[in-house]
Amino acid sequence: MEVSVAGEPFTQTASTGYDRAQELKAFDDTEAGVKGLVDAGIVNIPRIFIRPSDELVEELNCQQNSFQVPLIDLDEIKGSNREEIVYQIRTASETWGFFQVVNHGIPLKVLEDMIQGVRDFNEQDVEMKKQWYSRDQMKRVRFNSNFDLYQSRTANWRDTLNLSCSVSHNFDPEELPAACRETTLEYIKHVRSLGDTLFEIISEALGLKSEHLQDMECGGASTFVCHYYPPCPEPELTMGTSSHSDPAFLTILLQDQIGGLQVLHQNQWVDVNPISGGLVVNIGDFLQVISNEKLKSVDHRVIASGVGPRVSVACFFAGSDDVPPRLYGPIKELISEENPPLYQNFLVPEYFAKYAAEGLNSKSCLEQLKL
Repeated sequence: MEVSVAGEPFTQTASTGYDRAQELKAFDDTEAGVKGLVDAGIVNIPRIFIRPSDELVEELNCQQNSFQVPLIDLDEIKGSNREEIVYQIRTASETWGFFQVVNHGIPLKVLEDMIQGVRDFNEQDVEMKKQWYSRDQMKRVRFNSNFDLYQSRTANWRDTLNLSCSVSHNFDPEELPAACRETTLEYIKHVRSLGDTLFEIISEALGLKSEHLQDMECGGASTFVCHYYPPCPEPELTMGTSSHSDPAFLTILLQDQIGGLQVLHQNQWVDVNPISGGLVVNIGDFLQVISNEKLKSVDHRVIASGVGPRVSVACFFAGSDDVPPRLYGPIKELISEENPPLYQNFLVPEYFAKYAAEGLNSKSCLEQLKL
């Protein structure tokens, strides 16, 4: 079957003589992403997106559950309720690795405008988007579909605008796409502030001084990953985002009201249901390492859907961007003879390089750091 994507041919190869590499390149060369396939009117998804049969069978055996991700109200975080909030975040971070927050201080309009800005970027003329299309991971602003397209077992049904920034190097507004420029700059400012607050609380939850994680520059560099999940004609065959844990200290996620995010808890997939005005927070791999496994970085995923588009914006706090890079490892105040270090020290750029080389749905790089 051949369809036209943004004016270019895209072939769905029959199972006989299937050339996966050719199909990946044909899709990538369109620079139109998954939305380009949907706009072309495809009825059957290309084979590069279809999950292996063993995964599909395993999915049929998934049990329903009634678990709910912890919800934490950050109201009065600077007042009398702080001790209780620290306790709730410690418990959620130790047992779930995930929680949702409300009354976090970011205005609802800022959240709604950010979601709309991502939609506006993805739904503009494809030729406008193509000027941002790149697989060069050194580019601070880039658009593509599946950062690990050529490494992944199966491609995911999503397109992504990736924005990398740091405290020492703010964006020149002209670096950002006009379709979402103002909303993005405003959102970045608010989320960085919330990140500072959460690092204070998590420091206290670990029994450390409130400034400890900030002094380690855990929130120094951040990456904003804006995902756009078009409606899928065969959602049962693919994934929006494959199961993975985050290569970061902390993630703050804004999602729209469509849903689809799931977290692995007690070997079961639990829906992280959207809450109006709420944000999802999860512990990343790096925080699991430096907490010496007191806090948990857990697998999560996004299921594909026949409705949409779904939009989400993840802010990954990825540590110092100093040159030479800072060495991270288990915090000395958290280890002892009775609680020896469980991980070796690591450099963030090296961890990122391994993560990018292995792809999203590979075994966690965390295992390679274990002593």
